[in-house]
Amino acid sequence: MSFRDALTLIYVASLCVHFASSLPWHGSVRHSTHRRRELAKGLIFETYHPISFFETFGPGVDHPLFKRSDATLNESALSFVHSKLDLKPGDALVHASYEGSSARYAYLRQHIQGIPVANAVANVAFNKDSKVVAFGSSFLQQVPKPPSGIPTIDVQNAIKTAESALGGRHVPDNHPDSSGIQYVLQGDGTLALTHVFQVSNETTGAWFEAFVDAHSGKLLSVTDYVAHATYRALPIQKQDLTEGFEDIVDPEDMASSPLGWHNDGKTVSNTTAGNNALAYKGVQTNVTTESQDNLTFIYTQDTATVPTTTANLDAARVNAFYVVNKMHDVAYRYGFTEAAFNFQTDNFNHSGRGNDRIIVSVQTTPGTDNAYFTAQPDGVNGQIHLYLFDYTSPGRDSALENDIVVHEITHGITNRMTGGGTASCLQSLEAGGLGEGWSDAMAEWTEHSSADIADYVLGAYVTNNPAGVRTHPYSTNTATNPLRYSSVAALDEVHAIGEVWANILHNVYAALVQAHGYSQTALTDPSGTEGNVVFMHLFIDALPLQPCNPTFVNARDAWIQADVNRYAGANKCLLWKAFASRGLGVSAADYADDSSVPTGC
Repeated sequence: MSFRDALTLIYVASLCVHFASSLPWHGSVRHSTHRRRELAKGLIFETYHPISFFETFGPGVDHPLFKRSDATLNESALSFVHSKLDLKPGDALVHASYEGSSARYAYLRQHIQGIPVANAVANVAFNKDSKVVAFGSSFLQQVPKPPSGIPTIDVQNAIKTAESALGGRHVPDNHPDSSGIQYVLQGDGTLALTHVFQVSNETTGAWFEAFVDAHSGKLLSVTDYVAHATYRALPIQKQDLTEGFEDIVDPEDMASSPLGWHNDGKTVSNTTAGNNALAYKGVQTNVTTESQDNLTFIYTQDTATVPTTTANLDAARVNAFYVVNKMHDVAYRYGFTEAAFNFQTDNFNHSGRGNDRIIVSVQTTPGTDNAYFTAQPDGVNGQIHLYLFDYTSPGRDSALENDIVVHEITHGITNRMTGGGTASCLQSLEAGGLGEGWSDAMAEWTEHSSADIADYVLGAYVTNNPAGVRTHPYSTNTATNPLRYSSVAALDEVHAIGEVWANILHNVYAALVQAHGYSQTALTDPSGTEGNVVFMHLFIDALPLQPCNPTFVNARDAWIQADVNRYAGANKCLLWKAFASRGLGVSAADYADDSSVPTGC
C-alpha cells in the first residue's frame, strides 16, 4: 500500500501470525485479536493475538508480599501474578522490570515445562506505596497439552524456511530474548513449539522475528518490527521548512544526554553520529561532518534544487540528527529512560541493554513517498528510513518535515514501553492503530506554542497538499472531525484506526490545557502543572501500565490509572468527560459508543 495511493500514512507492519480461529469471533472483536496482511512474495498471514485481561486499581491493592519490607520488585510481581492466576512455581518468569518516577513496572512471560510462551505475557504496576495499581495478562488459564519440547526439525532448516518465505537473511544472535525455543498459542487453542530467530532484508528494509514450527518445519508466525508513516522538520516546534530554519545553539539537554549528542561514552565525533542517533545516507559511514570547528553544522538548504545536491543532503542529515536527539531528550525527561528501554549506545550504568541508538537513513533508496520506523527489542538499534517525495518538482525531503520524523520516533517509544522492551506488543490491528494515533498525537504536541487549540493537519509539505494526509484535521469540533470510538468498527487499516485515537487524544489535550494552562518550557521542564505537561506525563506513564496488544478501552483505562498514580486522580472527571465526548465513556465496549462518566463527574 503506497502513501500516494491512499493519501494516508504508510502501512505499518506488525506481528502477523498464520492462525485461523475456531471461535465465533464477530467483527468488532477481531480488531483486537486479528490482523490480516501481505508480507513478502504474496505471503499472507492473518494475525491472532490472545485478548489481554486488564484491570486498574486506583489507589492500589495489596499483594502477598506487601508486608515484607525486603521484597524486591520482581518477587512482588511474581507473588501477585501467582496468586491472581493460581500458578505453580516456574509457570511465570519476569523478563523485564524497572522503576519510573510515579510507579514501578514488571513484565512476565508464561512458561510451560520451562519453555516460554511467546504470546502469553503479563504486566504488573506498583505505586510508591508498593500497592498494585494495574495488571494485564494474556496468560493461558487452561493450558493445553503441549507438544514435545525437544525439536525434531533443526534450527538451520528452520532458518532456510523463513529466509525463503520472507525474502531475507538470518540475523544471528541479534537479541537474547528474540531467539531460541518458544511455544506459540494458536487461534484454535493449541500450542506449537517453535524455533525463534530474526530475518532481515537490507534492500527493502524488512526485519522480522520468525517463528518456525520445530516439529513440522512450517513458518507459523512473524513479528514485523517495521512501523510506517510520513511527516516534517527543523526546530522541534516547527512543522516543516516553510516555517524557516534557525541556527540553534546548544540544544542538547544535559539532564537527558549527560555527554551531549556527539559522545557515545567511547568515541567523540564531529559528525551526525552520537550516543542517541546516527544520520546517514546509503551506508552508515556516509554522514555529515561539521562545517566549522566546535560542532558547528551550518548547511543552507535550497528548495530550488533537487534534494540530492550535496548542500541539501547535508541539511537533511543535520536536521534529522537534531530532531531525533531532541525527541530523545524530551522523552527522557518524561520517563523514556534507559531503565524504560530507550535508545542509547551508552546507558551510563542506568540499566537497560544499551548499544541501540537510532540510526536514521536519509533519502533512502530505492523508492519514494515513504517513511518508516523499525522498532526492535531493547539492545537492538531502532531504525528510521526517510524517503524523498515526488509530488512536486523538484521533489521534497521527508527529513525536512518534523512531524514525519517525530511520528517515526514515537513508534519506537510506544513499542518499547508497551510490554517491557520487547517491541512486540502493538501487533493486533487495534493496537497497531493506537500506535499510529500516539505518533500523530506526539507530533502535534511538539508543535504547540501557546494555549490556543487549533485544528491540526499532518503531512502537508511533502505531499504539497494543505489538507495533509489524514481524512480530517484533528479537532474538538465534531463537524470538522466526526470520528469517535464507534468509527473503529468500520475501519480495517491501522492509520485509519489511528486517526480515531489521535483525535480522541487531541480532545484530551484540549481539555487539559483549557483547565490548567500552557507551559512554554514543557520540552525541558516536566515539573510544571500546566495542561501540556500533564498530558505528556499521562501519555508516557500510561504506556507501561497497559497490557500487551491493548484496546482503546485498555488505553483509556491506563490514562485514568496514570492520573491516579501521578496526580492522585485530580484529573479523573476531566479525562472521563474528554474520552466520553468521543464515545469512549464508562460503558464503551466492542466499538459501541457510550457517553456516560463515573458517578460524581
